[in-house]
Amino acid sequence: MQIDLIEIDFNSDEAIYMQLRNQIILGIAASRLHDGDTLPSVRQLADVIGINMHTVNKAYSVLRQEGIVSIDRRRGAVICIDSNKLFAMEELREDLQVALAKGICKNISREEVHQLIDEIYTEYEN
Repeated sequence: MQIDLIEIDFNSDEAIYMQLRNQIILGIAASRLHDGDTLPSVRQLADVIGINMHTVNKAYSVLRQEGIVSIDRRRGAVICIDSNKLFAMEELREDLQVALAKGICKNISREEVHQLIDEIYTEYEN
């Protein structure tokens, strides 16, 4: 994995471990990271980005719980996309329910949501 793909905004209100988690997920979706790729060691990534090792460890732990990374004693953190599609669909449904409810509160139409989803999918296909 190219560590330079990780961009952390130290001025953001979002927790650094979540930014790191999100960057890894975005890297997978954009095909910059693939199933079986090994992530940098906790120490290596922490040193390069300039963050605490516990922060990287927490991000990796969250990714493991979400079925995106497996932890191997010899190889470290490895991209291991969860093959349980039904679980993934239910998890996505829960995430979308809140996101769509927020959109409805902001008067975002169904058509605008569909357009936005199509735009995002197009970005990942390129």
